[in-house]
Amino acid sequence: MEAIPHMGNPTSATGSPAEVRDRSTTPVAVPAVGTGRLPAEVAGFVGRRGELGEIGRLLASSRLLTLVGPGGVGKTRLALRAAAAAEPSFRDGVRLVELARLRDPLLLAQSVVDVLDVQDRSDRSAAEVLSAHLADRELLLVLDNCEHLAGPTAHLVETLLRAAPGLTVLATSRQALGVIGEHLFTVPPMRVPTGERLPGPRALLRYEAVSLFVQRASAVLPEFTVSDANADSVARLVAALDGLPLAIELAASWLRVLPVDEVLHRLTDRFALLDTGAVAAAQPARRTLRELMDWSFDLCSPQERLLWERVSVFSGGFDLAAAEAVCSGDGIPRSAVLALVAGLVDKSVLIRQETSGSVRCQLLETVREYGYGRLEQTGASTEIRRRHRDHFGRLADQAQANWFGADQVVWFDRLRADHANLRAALEFCVTEPGEADSGLALASTPRDYWVAVGSLAEGRQWLTRLLAAAPDDAGPVRTRAMGLNAWFAVLQGNETEAEPLLTQHVERAERLADASETAWALQYIGAAMGFANPDDTNAITFFEGAAAGHRELDDMEGLTSDLFMQAIGEALIGDVGRALDLSREAVSLSDAAGESFVRSYAIFSMALATWRNGDRAAATALVREAVKLKQSFHDRWGLALCVELTFWTAAEDGHYDRAAYLLGALHALWEGLGASLEESVPFMIEGHERYVAQVREALGGRALQQTSERGARLTPEQIVEDILRDETAPTAVGAPGARLTRRELQVAKLVAQGMSNKEIAAGLVISLRTVENHVEHVLAKLGFSSRTQVAVWVSQHAADRP
Repeated sequence: MEAIPHMGNPTSATGSPAEVRDRSTTPVAVPAVGTGRLPAEVAGFVGRRGELGEIGRLLASSRLLTLVGPGGVGKTRLALRAAAAAEPSFRDGVRLVELARLRDPLLLAQSVVDVLDVQDRSDRSAAEVLSAHLADRELLLVLDNCEHLAGPTAHLVETLLRAAPGLTVLATSRQALGVIGEHLFTVPPMRVPTGERLPGPRALLRYEAVSLFVQRASAVLPEFTVSDANADSVARLVAALDGLPLAIELAASWLRVLPVDEVLHRLTDRFALLDTGAVAAAQPARRTLRELMDWSFDLCSPQERLLWERVSVFSGGFDLAAAEAVCSGDGIPRSAVLALVAGLVDKSVLIRQETSGSVRCQLLETVREYGYGRLEQTGASTEIRRRHRDHFGRLADQAQANWFGADQVVWFDRLRADHANLRAALEFCVTEPGEADSGLALASTPRDYWVAVGSLAEGRQWLTRLLAAAPDDAGPVRTRAMGLNAWFAVLQGNETEAEPLLTQHVERAERLADASETAWALQYIGAAMGFANPDDTNAITFFEGAAAGHRELDDMEGLTSDLFMQAIGEALIGDVGRALDLSREAVSLSDAAGESFVRSYAIFSMALATWRNGDRAAATALVREAVKLKQSFHDRWGLALCVELTFWTAAEDGHYDRAAYLLGALHALWEGLGASLEESVPFMIEGHERYVAQVREALGGRALQQTSERGARLTPEQIVEDILRDETAPTAVGAPGARLTRRELQVAKLVAQGMSNKEIAAGLVISLRTVENHVEHVLAKLGFSSRTQVAVWVSQHAADRP
């Protein structure tokens, strides 16, 4: 099933076992990952004042700063703390891109696109989409762990810095990126006590390395303190670990089972073996961390060692069900995985994360690299990666089986949470001989995944590479993949590529007598023809043929998507009655299944037909219903369709300020999609241009621009809030229902008192830029164009607001 109408233009776990829950195959809602927001610190930040001050100074004076140093020295945590401190200086905030688990340089730019929440609908390269998106933004972009992609990262950073004068990049790497203008800051280890005479317990705590050790030791042994009895051992231990934060944290975790004296004794015995030979010539930090890892590994039980090695194939974390499926067998009974996971959490090998009631684990990159190196030495890496691929293939199959149903949103969230693992599985299929067929199945399941997640470019990239690698006799899975590749090209508006791909898909489906794919092929062609050329009634014939095929196969998923697409086509050629009948049937089918994604589009098609029928109030109510459903999928493209129809309504009703405001919101949405109305929704261009001209004539060019600029500052979340607000008149945007934050309301009241932005900044002790942002948000949320309107609103409503 495809739930999106054509936009192109073709021609013809925990510290104890009890706390880690097994969900078996029952889906558990997991928040969408990859938002790029800075993560909350799960443990206190220790020391580094001098380093933070210097990094802050460098960020203020340079556009590319790279923190360099060996693994385990604390580059990531230092970068995150520095970025959080610098965030108020950047109008558009901070975004974090974690590159440690990304192996394919072709997906580098796409990873940044995902983090910036740009749902790419165009056929441009991801780098081009990024350049356009960042062009007028003031943003701090944090690129973490770049060393394994240093060359591609340098090229991308250089491209983006040229295109976006307001962009600043903070990178972490074990080596310089080598970009012109790059500033380097070498992250030093933490300060450790030195010399024969060591200070007493209280004085020792002035050393950052000691403070970190005590903090982490207290987490596993609450009664732990530095005393006269153990001060010497603590001082010598952190010194032996060269002040490396990761090494200190790993060593501290062993206090759960060993006294500090014993930890020191075992480590110094091991390190003494390195004082001669080639190993002694290695970098001290790298040598220390490697030996600390070896020591920790040796202290694990044999089964814990096996699990450490095997979980290293996961990317972006895993849940217990995944660990059991991928890591059990050959020395690890399935029933033992829970306790082994808990044991590795206890030893700080695994990091436990809990969100919305679900528990996932992940490894720090240095720990993962160590485990994967061990796995490769055993010769089992290919088999474990194959198990990993099989598990996520089964997960995708389960998602497809439940996609057109009441659990659709849950399964969508589950797949998004494991998007990095899906990528890792697809990469295995691309690079491992003989696995491309399995990759085709994974890349095309569920059928709507790449559309719903807003990553058409990435979906096409995987499909194209796998189609090239798989044999032509791959059967139905190849036909399905060919169809999706063609459909995604249609959605991108890529006429040149879409036309031959559509032809190849339908010819193969017919040659193999694949009735299901033949129906989908007719649907794709109908959408490509009808939505690009609204007056082409031939498209309806293709839709009707597809519907007949879906009905014969009892494919309600395909039928529902075909019906709403045909409904849009019928509405555009003027058969409103037929359009309403089709859209009502599509809504009824999706309602019966409890499905949400296609239903939102079916409701939109009903709204469009209702609008064409002259009932704009009913159409507006339907638009709001569609928008509510789209929120679960962060469906920006579908939201843009709904905002477009709302814009038409405002203009038709003579609410020209409101229409101009929505026009700006539309601009923001299409920019966030890396696309445009012209290439993505050609079937709505005629109405759009007509109402733009009408609004311009009513307001004048200057007023239209000023008002639309306010709408363009809205985030997608604010746009959704605006559309869902009950609006009966254009002035209702400024009614008591407008939701200002506490700070925005405070600023609004000061504006009402006649204070300038500069006076407000001084009064609230915040920067002028911050005040300007707050004022712009107040104007945008209330739908006003002047400070006088804000003053009137405050006098009427703000006194009663919390």
